[in-house]
Amino acid sequence: SELRAVAVVGMGGLGKTTLMSRVYEDFEVKKHFQHHAWVTVSQSFKIDDILRQIIQQLFDQIRQPLPQGANSADNYTLKRIMIDFLRGKRYLLVLDDVWSVDAWDAVRMAFPNDNTGSRLMIATRISEVASFYTKDLGGMIFPLRPLTLEESWSLFCAKTFPRDRCPTHLEKICRNILKRCEGLPLAIVAIGGMLATKDITKIDEWEIVNRCLGAELEGNKKLKGMQEILLLGFNDLPYNLKHCFMYLSIFPEDYLIRRKMLIRLWIAEGFTQETEGRTLEEVGDGYFNELLNRSLIQAAGDRIYSTSGRITHCRVHDFLRELILLKSQDQNISAITNDKIERLPERVRRLSVHKGTKIDVYGNNNLCRLRSVLFFGEEDGELNNFLSSFLDSGVRLLKVMDCSNAPLRTFPKDITKLYHLRYLSLRNTSIRTIPCSIGKLRNLETLDLKNTSVEELPVEITKIHCLRHVIVYRNNSRLSTGRIHGFKALEGIEALSSLRKLCHIEANPGGAANLLTSIGRLTQLTMLGILQLAGEHGHTLCSSIDKLKYLRSLSLDSRDENEILNIQFLSSSPPQFLQRLHMRGRLETFPHWLHNLTHLVKLVFKFSRLQVDPLESLQALPNLLLLIFYNGAYDGEALCFKAGGFQMLNHFSVIQGDRLSKVKVEEGAMPRLEYLWLEDCKSLKEIPPGVERLSNLKRLGLVNMADELTRTINRGSQDKNYLRVKHIPSVFVGQRTNEEGFSGHFL
Repeated sequence: SELRAVAVVGMGGLGKTTLMSRVYEDFEVKKHFQHHAWVTVSQSFKIDDILRQIIQQLFDQIRQPLPQGANSADNYTLKRIMIDFLRGKRYLLVLDDVWSVDAWDAVRMAFPNDNTGSRLMIATRISEVASFYTKDLGGMIFPLRPLTLEESWSLFCAKTFPRDRCPTHLEKICRNILKRCEGLPLAIVAIGGMLATKDITKIDEWEIVNRCLGAELEGNKKLKGMQEILLLGFNDLPYNLKHCFMYLSIFPEDYLIRRKMLIRLWIAEGFTQETEGRTLEEVGDGYFNELLNRSLIQAAGDRIYSTSGRITHCRVHDFLRELILLKSQDQNISAITNDKIERLPERVRRLSVHKGTKIDVYGNNNLCRLRSVLFFGEEDGELNNFLSSFLDSGVRLLKVMDCSNAPLRTFPKDITKLYHLRYLSLRNTSIRTIPCSIGKLRNLETLDLKNTSVEELPVEITKIHCLRHVIVYRNNSRLSTGRIHGFKALEGIEALSSLRKLCHIEANPGGAANLLTSIGRLTQLTMLGILQLAGEHGHTLCSSIDKLKYLRSLSLDSRDENEILNIQFLSSSPPQFLQRLHMRGRLETFPHWLHNLTHLVKLVFKFSRLQVDPLESLQALPNLLLLIFYNGAYDGEALCFKAGGFQMLNHFSVIQGDRLSKVKVEEGAMPRLEYLWLEDCKSLKEIPPGVERLSNLKRLGLVNMADELTRTINRGSQDKNYLRVKHIPSVFVGQRTNEEGFSGHFL
């Protein structure tokens, strides 16, 4: 019966106001509340104006004149009028288009909380604002989702062809246009209304809209209102974030943008500046979260969240992308080439080369001002010539060069002439060697060679003192169980004192001690991966790790599954901010310092051969989301999740637990668990008792398990095993067919 809030949140055009209006005007709702008020707050609100609007509506409802002097009253007097009016009443207040928490802070004292069942509804694009209101008052957040394809088609046809069905000869074109709307009601209605004015017999006019939607957005007056609404969020951004957001226009339509890559690009472009106590990467991470919070970018991909709970990929809604693309081109921020573009604009600074590009970049265009170039999908056989000609065309001021996924087999040597280059990515190419001349790139900050065949870097790389991110490794399997291959140890690597990310370097026999000592001098590292470790490296390894106070992610891999991973010499206070820890190798005893890692989010063991139940030592970790035991990591017979333990755990997996015969989940353990995976644990003959109490469990996987267990799990069965899992929405029972495939069935 206390005052509660309902916050509707989503990007502009999703229908937040329409939904709230339907609720607000509903007859039963009107009857339930004694008084109602609706105000649009907007970005530039005045508190006195909001209060006067509410007071006017309240007195209009009872057909009474405003109190004397209300139109000129000060803030305090207006609040007293409202308090006196609403005291003891059940009321409904709607705050539409809220952009900050300031509005509620300024008016909250005017709304009495008399346990009358009053309600506050707000509409906002900003997740943080929605969270603030609901936490302050209690209540719920309602994230508005796009329309389904079927719902979109119904709305589109109703607006475009109000008296008839979509003609057969236009259906394909219409569905292509509709796909660009991505379920956004505002876009569907606006585009449908514009198309409704076109002659259905002139298919060429419809095809022009399909091909040139960006130009249509800019030039068609019927779409101006939609454009203004969608751009409100952009216009509200601080100056530095506007550049970060417009930069997203360089990526192809529907492209999944990797979070970490985007932040590294922003850094190279100079969009982020270090502030007191925050690194460039942390500032960039904050920018990403702010764009997400404002609903300007969307979490996207099959795996929206990483296993440690972080958003890994994002994308931009097609219509927003078209709008920022127009702005970027108007301001000469970027240009895109594709099969339709024949010439670049003058003085282009950033170039995005999309699939199908046949442009003569060096013959007909002036590229002397070019600062960045990103290649997306050039045709095989043309790229080497294209790059050679491109690099000879006067692009000496280039800062960013991304050739990820390009069909390259050799390193383009002319790249080493680009003295100002800060970012170089040859990820997912077939190159094998890096020339010594790379040492000339003294301003390079990011070198990304992930999933190439490079196994060794020239020693000249240690002359590049600006390097922040060295990413050189490949995984022969898409599974986390696959072995990682990195690059050979470098002499003098301690000279790279700016390094934040080093993945993955091999502790080669003979030079391992020097390498591990050198790593201890790279005190700015936040992410570190070391391969080919041996037992005798323990003291030096632990001594160096103890010095890396800013470390967030650590991956340690022994030479083979029988080699001891000697990490017992770490102090009782290891890097305090460590969030992700992977340990691959035999552990003689359970690490005594693990329970002190209070920031730990992800913990992975592989080949560890732990004999004693490790859960008791881990259960109190306050932020642990993911816990995995791979390939004999746990070699004991029983695991017990104690009552009250693992309060934040979201994901738990055991793969190849040959001796594991008993797992128990006590009441109150793992209340947030959503994903449970058991594979190759054939000694386990029953579903762990207590699984039936895991009310948030969404997915259970049982792969290569004992027949005695799997044959009892059938829909409708009264066997205890089925009864323990019947509440889980997705239960998979099957076999692994190869490294990446499964056969089986879902219940």
